[in-house]
Amino acid sequence: MKVALLQLCASTDISANIKQALQMAEEALAQKAKFVLLPEVFNFRGKANHKEVFLKAAEKIPGPSSQPFIPLAQKHKAHILLGSLIEKGTATHAYNTSVLIDADGKIAAKYRKIHLFDARIGDKIVRERDCFLEGKKPATVKVDEFRMGLSICYDLRFPDLYQRYSKKGVDILTVPSCFTRKTGEAHWEALLRARAIENLSYVLAPNQIGIDARGMQAHGHSMIISPWGEIIARGSEGVEEIVFGDISLDEVKKARRILPGIIGRSSY
Repeated sequence: MKVALLQLCASTDISANIKQALQMAEEALAQKAKFVLLPEVFNFRGKANHKEVFLKAAEKIPGPSSQPFIPLAQKHKAHILLGSLIEKGTATHAYNTSVLIDADGKIAAKYRKIHLFDARIGDKIVRERDCFLEGKKPATVKVDEFRMGLSICYDLRFPDLYQRYSKKGVDILTVPSCFTRKTGEAHWEALLRARAIENLSYVLAPNQIGIDARGMQAHGHSMIISPWGEIIARGSEGVEEIVFGDISLDEVKKARRILPGIIGRSSY
């Protein structure tokens, strides 16, 4: 299956972000991609810890940011992962939610980010729990012949989530992100490859680029990684682009034949 990661630089302009994502998705589908993945908060990158800004951008699913992708998926008979958007939650907090639209245009899965980003980077403090609610449930779904486990960005640092997916027999792990440059230079590739190797699964990780409204630089380097931990394709650090790669269930089976005792094994 041909997959395409959309590496974007989203701003606070929701309509412009959606327009750019649709244009890139159209281009990817025109090049025969059957699974298109967008990064975390593809439709809105606002100032951290400004609760009123995030709550204003929150929407129901399906809603203005997801609806335009439904006919696109139907037209091309392709799956589209809306890496994440801001979903309405309570009166005071929203959810950071990943949405899979299937080839029939149906919302086949929804995953609310479980692990909320909490970091001090230079003089900037990012504390997602000030604006967002924690998700409670992992989410798995079929994408053609593949079984997929969903996650978002900071989840990447918590291997137990991916081990839970592994026990469910997933073949793909998705990690749409807005991973920062500072932490990305140190850990992005290492963590992505580790999750692939530990679970003998493909890892598909579209990331944002550029500087957001809070002055934080995103790392780029969107990646497609094989079940053996090899980098199949990698994006640049600072260019909006489409990263293509081919994935095969045979490669998953091949890796698991070599190391048959890993999948489904309990942690000590």
